[in-house]
Formats: sequence, C-alpha cells, structure tokens
Amino acid sequence: MNATTERETSTVEYRLTAMDRCDSCGAQAYIAAEVNGSELLFCAHHGRKYEEKLRAVATSWHDETARLAEAV
Repeated sequence: MNATTERETSTVEYRLTAMDRCDSCGAQAYIAAEVNGSELLFCAHHGRKYEEKLRAVATSWHDETARLAEAV
C-alpha cells in the first residue's frame, strides 16, 4: 500500500507592503496601530520601543514582525 500525505499550506496574507514606511524613521513598516482614528506605522524597532504606551491607547494593533524571520 502506498500512502501519500498532503500537508496543508496556509497562505498568510500580509496587509503591510514595502511601500508602508515607519512614521519615526522611514524604514519598512511591520506594525500598524490605530490611535484616535489614525493609523500609525512603525518598523519593528520603533514598534517595540513604543509598544507599551501605544497598546494602552490603541484601538487596534497589527503586527507583521514575524515576516522578518521567514525563510526566503
């Protein structure tokens, strides 16, 4: 008997693109936070730097920093 196993591959769709830039330094944004109806974009560094304060006031927090560790 010859059995084959198919792995489920989940396709993750990212919302932020290379055109989205950090509001602090201009690097590629990987974090988006909505504060007072406005979206703030941050690179991984600045997102982590301001995360504690932002999460306290943000109505949403979108983090795509896992993309930095993906295999190419």
